[in-house]
Amino acid sequence: MRAIVVAACLAVGSLSGGSTWAQTVEVSNVKYETALDLAGQKLQLNGAGTRYKFVVKVYTAGLYLTTKAGTPAEVLAAPGPKRIHISMLRDIDGNELGKLFTKGMEDNAPREEFVKSINGVLKLSEIFASRKQLNSGDNFSVDYVPGVGSTVLLNGKAIGETIKEPEFFSALLRIWLGDKPADASLKEALLGIKKERRR
Repeated sequence: MRAIVVAACLAVGSLSGGSTWAQTVEVSNVKYETALDLAGQKLQLNGAGTRYKFVVKVYTAGLYLTTKAGTPAEVLAAPGPKRIHISMLRDIDGNELGKLFTKGMEDNAPREEFVKSINGVLKLSEIFASRKQLNSGDNFSVDYVPGVGSTVLLNGKAIGETIKEPEFFSALLRIWLGDKPADASLKEALLGIKKERRR
């Protein structure tokens, strides 16, 4: 059985008198900053983990929020900007990834929310299709800023138009945090739920 990914982030060290936050955490050899600035606000890494397909590592994911959240409802209700960051661990066809994301959103989002997200779903699919293939080492983020919308960044550079519908980002997060998540252990990792690694 595969090892359950440990949500290693946000551990506070207390061996040297004072408690300090780690600058980065490492997940499947990918480093995630524990804090970053977005739209003038400080975000913290809520959790990070690895997406597996059977025993193959597909990508890592990290979720950034302004405040700690331990349940999907708390994540969706969290105020301020948010970021989901994906780093590829293997090559994958852009069209395939777009279809998988679309299916994940449709399977998990309430019908009304998904309908309002269609414009964003199409734009995201177009971005992936235009890329043809995402290679191991590529990364992308989706940044959500209230009142502005969602921006897709590929390898750190904004690509495509801003997706204005707020429902899109909520539907996107449900791919990993919904009732039918892409990977149950990744869902727990993004929520910061620590599990013992199976031997």
